[in-house]
Amino acid sequence: MPTAPKPATGLRERKKIRTRQAIRRAAYRLFEERGFDATRVDEIAEAAEVSPSTVFRYFPTKEDIVLSDEEDPVIEAALRARPADEPPLTALRAALHDVMAELWRQPEAVTELRQRMRLVASVPAIRARMHESIGKSGDVLHGAIAERTGRARGDLEIRILTGAVLGALTEALLHWTEEGLEDDLMDVLDRSFRVLEHGLAD
Repeated sequence: MPTAPKPATGLRERKKIRTRQAIRRAAYRLFEERGFDATRVDEIAEAAEVSPSTVFRYFPTKEDIVLSDEEDPVIEAALRARPADEPPLTALRAALHDVMAELWRQPEAVTELRQRMRLVASVPAIRARMHESIGKSGDVLHGAIAERTGRARGDLEIRILTGAVLGALTEALLHWTEEGLEDDLMDVLDRSFRVLEHGLAD
């Protein structure tokens, strides 16, 4: 299976990514030790060796530390690399396959994904914030799907398709979490896409 193409990044952007990753990793360690609610932002900053203002520059809220990742540009690049004549859902499913295959080769990234989903499932504030943050991923998909189909970004059909995909992915991740985080995640995502493509038909 081919790996997902990675968008080119300059030195400054790579430094920003490393800082975000350091903050997230420090936060996850503390959340594991103390719990989400008991962990303060200044403690996360100290563990990541940055200032509290730096934490807030990258993550407006503590919940955003859990919900933010670097995957949107990777998924966008993988989607744009798909053949132009593929239907949007087919292209998006194939792009996710490539991205998930690459992620699963990185044990630390898989561990972080499982930690994130356990927190989403157990902390109401994160769950509430998740629905607000989905809009950022929606913007990425809006642009890529509009480009593939030749439609305007604000087109109603594009908005409906994007919303349906994001809703399906969210529910797939929550189902995966509720089932213990051990099922094949790509199989769960494939099931979600089959529902989008064919409804509840067997």
